[in-house]
Amino acid sequence: MPPSPCPPDSPIQLPAAGRGRLPFDGLVLLCVEDSRFAAEALRLLCRRSGCRMRRADTLQSARAHLAAYRPDAVIVDPGLPDGSGLGLIRELRAAAGAPPALVLSGDPDLGPAALEAGARAFLAKPVDSLTRFQQALLDLLPALPDPPAEAPGPQPPPDPLALRDDLRLAARLAAQPRPDAAEAAYLGSFLKGLARISRDPALAAAARQPLLEPKALRRLDALLRARIGAASPL
Repeated sequence: MPPSPCPPDSPIQLPAAGRGRLPFDGLVLLCVEDSRFAAEALRLLCRRSGCRMRRADTLQSARAHLAAYRPDAVIVDPGLPDGSGLGLIRELRAAAGAPPALVLSGDPDLGPAALEAGARAFLAKPVDSLTRFQQALLDLLPALPDPPAEAPGPQPPPDPLALRDDLRLAARLAAQPRPDAAEAAYLGSFLKGLARISRDPALAAAARQPLLEPKALRRLDALLRARIGAASPL
């Protein structure tokens, strides 16, 4: 009789004989992600799955990592401060022996462009299902000898101090006196992703405003100050 499917938010399970270890022991993932809050959420999923995660927050840093060692896989956010992560995906596709790549984005409509650039898989933020994360790794690394085992314990929330750091970064970007079109586009992309993973509809609405206009930036500044105050310890 075939095994019954897992519930949607349950970790993928091994047969009983395969239990007793975490599913991706020994794997090293490079996460190219400018949001500390998103990276910490991903690190928790990696920890529950047994793999180690290293983080680069820019394209320049990612290229330095890749020049120094070969991770088993690369997870890339396309919206980075020094360019598009899809460019890095294309570089990996063209390089012999490069690790496979997965795109992780706050824009759920970016999947086709990510796959066209050379990503083997796409995940939309927030990734709050351990099963979905583990299945994406299986799709990315089909040569893994075993399917994942059940990871014990509940999933803890990401670090709220990481959220505060991201809000402060957004506030610094919004405080620039005359942002150009590229800077405004990056700020909007960063806010959109942060709003999705923190489930903040007001922040999502602010990300959709014309951020080249001083009035929109003033409203955003007030919102970010309120969010930073709420996220800061007394």
